[in-house]
Amino acid sequence: MSQGQGVDLSYEDGARAVELAREAVESYVQHGQREQPGSMREAFYERTGAFVRLESTRGRGSLRGCAGGYRSGEQLGHVIVDAAIEAASENSCGSEVTPSELPNLTVSVCAVRNVVLTDDPLADLELGTHGVAIDGGEGGWLYPTVPVENGWSEREYLDRTCRKARLAPGAWQDDDVVVTLFEGQVFRERKGDGSIEEV
Repeated sequence: MSQGQGVDLSYEDGARAVELAREAVESYVQHGQREQPGSMREAFYERTGAFVRLESTRGRGSLRGCAGGYRSGEQLGHVIVDAAIEAASENSCGSEVTPSELPNLTVSVCAVRNVVLTDDPLADLELGTHGVAIDGGEGGWLYPTVPVENGWSEREYLDRTCRKARLAPGAWQDDDVVVTLFEGQVFRERKGDGSIEEV
């Protein structure tokens, strides 16, 4: 098992990361433009991966978009903007986010802290701490908070990440499939009042 470091965000950094992601989504959806990060907080100059997830609060709620990567040579501020735009585009969940949806979206950002290459994902995986990325098939990943929200076991979490990569459940055990675990700090808007919490 080997690790690579990422960035540690303060609450203020995390809150700004979520605000930046929302600004990027709104700028893209309303005007077709790429938001510039502007004067960035110091942590946003770190070169690390990040993910952005958009969820609808309508009805029972649903995933509207997710994008990002656990590895990046770009500065965190730019990674967040790019991931937010991709999450809002038709490339993510099949249909572009529309302006009328914006008030009913919650935005969350996962900033990657540690990347863990593992030969034994079942043993090394800690639910609630690690996100999972599968390199194989079409590639796929899931946020660290997803298995806790859904009550999944470690094995089910790995199987479902394989499905997202368009691989058979259990493919994480194959020699030609690379499993990477990543620790991430997740900040998100609360449903209702839009205030930001660290998960």
